[in-house]
This record gives sequence, C-alpha cells and structure tokens, in this order.
Amino acid sequence: MELRIEAADLPGRECGGGPGFPGYRDIHVAVQRRCRPAELLDPQPGDAARARWSLECAAKRLPDGEVDITGRYVQGGPGGRFVYLNWVTREGDTWSLFRRAKLLLAAVDPATVEAAVASGLLVARLGLTDAKGHPLCAAVRPPLVTWTAAG
Repeated sequence: MELRIEAADLPGRECGGGPGFPGYRDIHVAVQRRCRPAELLDPQPGDAARARWSLECAAKRLPDGEVDITGRYVQGGPGGRFVYLNWVTREGDTWSLFRRAKLLLAAVDPATVEAAVASGLLVARLGLTDAKGHPLCAAVRPPLVTWTAAG
C-alpha cells in the first residue's frame, strides 16, 4: 500500500522569532525514517508551493479486526502509528531538527483505512503553516489533515 502525503501552504524559508520561539532560517520539511531522526526522506524547502512524499507501507489485519499500517517511515506501535514530518534547518551538510508534526494514523476513519487497503492508496492532504504563521507542529488530526483513499 502507498501512503501519499500532499502538503501545501508551507510557511517559508525563514521564520521570525517570538515568545518561546527563537526563529530559524533555511527551513525545510521532510519525512523522518522510523527510529532514525537523521534519515530524512526528500527534504523540501519551506517556501515550496507544494511538497509531496510517497511512502511504501504494509497493511496487516490485527486479531481485533483493525488494520495496522507499518513501513520504513511509520513510527509507533499498533494502535498508535504515526508519521513524523520533521522541520529542519541546514547546517553545512547536516540537518538540525527544530520542530516536528505528527500525522496520526489512528485518527484516520476506519472506513477510509478499509477503502485504502482495497485501493492500495491512502492520501493525507494538509497545510503546513500554523495559525501563527510558523511551521505546523504537534499532533495533526482532522480537520488539519484530510485523509482519503484513492486508486
């Protein structure tokens, strides 16, 4: 199964400081590999018009009947799976994490998960700028993200 993340409304390459937020330059966003924060999939500049990632996943039915989605970029355990979108800045040849968004797979409607298993495609669509104009962070659930099955 493919998990596709389609993002729009990115916050820009620079983010000014404010209370509790020091500000950052050369901002990028990428998907973090499971248990490997330094391994980022396809970093996209914070001023891109759109960002898109395709993740190869597996869907397995659990004894309780629920579907468990796993993969190289899926974090957490059964019932608590999620995908990290890491906000990073470039420092030479390395990336430095300053914030992340957590796309909660447990927040996907079960009927949508079932349709995605049947079609082979689950799509997350979201904007990546929060209400303060900063990079979106913390747990991301509907209505901030829209989950659909396609195929």
